[in-house]
Amino acid sequence: MSARDFRKHAGQLAIAGFAGHSIPAELKSLAREFDLGGVIFFARNVESPEQVADLSRQAQDLAAELPLWVSVDQEGGRVARLKAPFTEWPPMMTLGRSADEQLARRFAEALATELKAVGISLDYTPVLDIHTNPKNPVIGDRALADTAGEVARLGKVLIEVLQANGIAACGKHFPGHGDTSTDSHFELPLIEHPPDRLENVELVPFRAAIESRVAAIMTAHILIPALDRERPATLSPQVVDHLLKRQLGYDGLVLSDDLEMTAISGRYGMPEATVAAINAGCDAVLMCGDDQDRQGQAIEAVIRAVEAEELPLKRVEDALARHRRVKERFLSRRARPLGDQQLRAVLGRDEHQAVAAEMSRFA
Repeated sequence: MSARDFRKHAGQLAIAGFAGHSIPAELKSLAREFDLGGVIFFARNVESPEQVADLSRQAQDLAAELPLWVSVDQEGGRVARLKAPFTEWPPMMTLGRSADEQLARRFAEALATELKAVGISLDYTPVLDIHTNPKNPVIGDRALADTAGEVARLGKVLIEVLQANGIAACGKHFPGHGDTSTDSHFELPLIEHPPDRLENVELVPFRAAIESRVAAIMTAHILIPALDRERPATLSPQVVDHLLKRQLGYDGLVLSDDLEMTAISGRYGMPEATVAAINAGCDAVLMCGDDQDRQGQAIEAVIRAVEAEELPLKRVEDALARHRRVKERFLSRRARPLGDQQLRAVLGRDEHQAVAAEMSRFA
């Protein structure tokens, strides 16, 4: 691929947020120019199940050669963009307290059923961080458990069941956000553990996820001096390329967390951070804001970096190849969203509510 050819597909390296209940003209223009990799839905994009299903159809109409990821943060508990009449799930810590793989399996099957019904193909779950710090302001009950082995065991179940039911899973936040005392949405957290502690605790659930062929892994905006003294994990070749891809052997899709979070945006501009994340080994970045001009500027920065040979063409070719492999695995036979009457029969149905109620017993 030449640098000129890359321009036509550079948008594959971005998953974009937007405003409103329909695809805005500015996002359509961005997709036409750069062949966008995917979109992410937030509460601001959700009005009703029927509207979400139509929004997913609109998103797929943006596709050029490859389908788009239609993605969402639907973990359960306080991180859930889809509210009733979708099933409202308790936080994932309830599964850890239950220690019940069958309950985890039933939850993942129900979650996948409801996401597929409205055309969502990628869910940023499960959280593979370990709840080792009770004062952690951002993870807390989003974690499955407070031990590495239990997070690995239940995370593996969630990944395998979601993916067996057609939803690409994304383990997060690599290499482990569980022992932070600050929130990367607002500042850059610091983890001062030595390499052996990371190996024996934080990395254990990610190794299990890789063994389960998790579709994607999301990086954390955290600073770990034992791995890289200067750069947050998302922007660190030592963390993403060397540790995750080479040492752990991960060959799936590596996604950054939202580059508009203050841990990154407070130190770097979006264009600079996007180039640095791709150079570090991320295969796509999340741009969760709703400013398409800003998103376009970041994609243009990647194109310029390739043209100037500051970002190796080989690196972006690898990223595009990973996208193709994972998309072919999950999107080659994707089902269309259900019709209106079918939707209401699936979302929040009695058997799903029964699973949620059983999980709530462990709250």
